Amino acid sequence: MTDPILWLTPSFAPVARTPVELAAMWLARLVMAFTAASLAYTMLAWVAALRYRLRRRGELGRAPAFAPPVSILKPLKGADPALAEALRSHCKQSYSGGFELLCGVAALDDPAASIVRALQAEFPVLPIHLVECSEQLGASGKVSTLVQLARHARHEFLLASDGDILVPPGYLARVMNAFTDSAVGLVTALYRGRAARALWSRLESMTISTDFQPGVLTAIFLERGLHFALGSTLAVRRTALTAIGGFESLLNLLADDYELGARIDRAGFRLALAPVVVETAVPDYRWPAFLAHQLRWLRTVRDSRRLGYLGLIFTHPVALAVLAVLASGAGFWSLWLLVLALLLRLSLALQVGVGTLGDRQVFRDLWLLPLRDLLAFALWVASFASDQIEWRGHRFLLKNGTLTPIE
Repeated sequence: MTDPILWLTPSFAPVARTPVELAAMWLARLVMAFTAASLAYTMLAWVAALRYRLRRRGELGRAPAFAPPVSILKPLKGADPALAEALRSHCKQSYSGGFELLCGVAALDDPAASIVRALQAEFPVLPIHLVECSEQLGASGKVSTLVQLARHARHEFLLASDGDILVPPGYLARVMNAFTDSAVGLVTALYRGRAARALWSRLESMTISTDFQPGVLTAIFLERGLHFALGSTLAVRRTALTAIGGFESLLNLLADDYELGARIDRAGFRLALAPVVVETAVPDYRWPAFLAHQLRWLRTVRDSRRLGYLGLIFTHPVALAVLAVLASGAGFWSLWLLVLALLLRLSLALQVGVGTLGDRQVFRDLWLLPLRDLLAFALWVASFASDQIEWRGHRFLLKNGTLTPIE
């Protein structure tokens, strides 16, 4: 058989090849071309992260000049280990504008309610309110709670985020300062994961810091601005929220955070990325829960950004490089691309995970990065197999952003 390396190099002498050899040759060339494109994406993501870091450094050098009063909305369900610390971090804000904290639970006997009551005793001066939100207004319990909490909020500006979000003391000041520009309708923020001990928790945390957030920064760079939101921080003007029909318009959507930003953007308001990074607690997953969560996450992105989701193939340089090695029979150029892919992925992980997000866990788990990348590629392929997702113990059909329960 012809040496596979020769298939990838010019030849001036006619060579008789079988159809199988020709197919293998063109497959190897195609995979290597995809690998080269993915390396270009990795370098672009590196540049996008550097650009954000430079801009953030300039913003952090200026003292916040706008501090309007804000209502913080926290939809809660259950009392995971990170909840008390996360809520407490919101109570310890260095913010001159004043704020209230509204915590919503479906029933007052929810375990989260006792944590909120303890916070009320710990911070008696702060307006911390425990609100019973018993109405199930749509498929999304979280959005149902937000609708009900918004009715009790006293201020023009609302800030919603999950209960496990841990924030630094200057968080509120940096987020709300972005509303200095009256054209801004929503402000969001980057986030990193706080992993538990389990391998699957650490892999998901690595995914957030070294894959998802680089993708966010690259999208902002390529699309010349922010056109969607991240659930870690959803700070909105009421006028912008009203313009899209309020939280009520998101009741049956899974990607409510993405859609909130996209709809406010389409309504003519500008979206801003605050110069601050928050943390989300990653559960101590077992494999089945990890798999269900990853597929739900991927299928949500696929449903929200269909063309962009196909382009995610180029965000897997290590997996594509491995495929190139296999397709070329370990040809010289494919091995060279694999080494380059590994070096660029390590560089991007450090640039975004450590340099941009301040995620020190990336150092500890850097050896897991190749495994994470290969697993992520396999899950990306698997995500096309179905439109079904599993969420909070129930199965749904996800189509055009809408959840339909499966009996």
